[in-house]
Amino acid sequence: MTESIISLKNINVTFRQKNKTINAVQNVSLEVQSGDIYGVVGYSGAGKSTLVRTVNLLQVPTSGQVIVQDSTFFDRQTNQSHAKIINSNQLRQKRRKIGMIFQHFNLLNERTVAENVAFALEHAKLSDTQKADKVGELLKLVELSDRSQQYPSQLSGGQKQRVAIARALANDPEILISDEATSALDPKTTNQILGLLKKLNQEYGLTILLITHEMQAVKEIANKVAVMQNGQIIERGSLLNIFANPKEQLTKEFIETATNLDQAIATVSQQALVQNLQENQIFARLTYTGNNTNEPLIAGLYRQYQIVANILYGDIEILQGTEVGSLLVILTGEQDKLTAGIAQLAQAGVNVEILKGSHAL
Repeated sequence: MTESIISLKNINVTFRQKNKTINAVQNVSLEVQSGDIYGVVGYSGAGKSTLVRTVNLLQVPTSGQVIVQDSTFFDRQTNQSHAKIINSNQLRQKRRKIGMIFQHFNLLNERTVAENVAFALEHAKLSDTQKADKVGELLKLVELSDRSQQYPSQLSGGQKQRVAIARALANDPEILISDEATSALDPKTTNQILGLLKKLNQEYGLTILLITHEMQAVKEIANKVAVMQNGQIIERGSLLNIFANPKEQLTKEFIETATNLDQAIATVSQQALVQNLQENQIFARLTYTGNNTNEPLIAGLYRQYQIVANILYGDIEILQGTEVGSLLVILTGEQDKLTAGIAQLAQAGVNVEILKGSHAL
């Protein structure tokens, strides 16, 4: 098993505001393996950005343990009065191997594109020529060689984020933290930036921690997902498992939005067939993965249980090289056979969610 490059254990972050205590992060543990693109998703205020800033101690935890690349950055148990914290010189060196990009780019407006990237190399032990060569290589990597002498005000949002990525890569980091880096971009530009991050992961072995409120971004490039709510991780797993079999309601909402299934359910639910279900009918969502997408599921229901399926919507996605399918169907049959048929689907690895009808069986 690949060792963790980031290990957060029992992290708590507590703030005091006037007479109020805010538990921004509550006993969260997270293991990120080398080569992962690990998506941490949650709505605003979930605590995801606070959590990720503990990785490089931009936010010092109240308690817990932070281990990055086999170095203990922070260690304090809840019953201890003092914490073990890496010294500032060591932290400064370690942070160079942790790149970071943000929603608002954080570029220096009075410096050119090349100068913004070179800023990250000011303390590097390189000659001026080596620094210039390095900047040139990075701008080529993010496809901005022709913009090197322009200023941030002359760039689009996507171009600014590419400059920020080039700057974050200047010290050859092994980890890149993306904190809502695509939130201010339009969908087309977002896909371009996500494509660049995926390329950096696949071709350069960069481990990426992706913080976002957009499950669509996670779906595009992540291999692992954690869902945060109220300072806690409520669900985690591989991208495939989370999308195929979400347990928590919030996770389901994120996935339905990312796959546009929420819109499909809303639209299909308005159809007369769904509005006027008979006693022997149910309106259901079927989710299935892998080989199940090629099985004659619907034909099998009729053959074995005389259940007639009316398919109102269907979609197949490819996640981590595996097909994930969703169907919205009306199933018609005798109640005992509907129950048996649904049990047979579950046994075959199909997740059945009854949306309406037959008193949810």
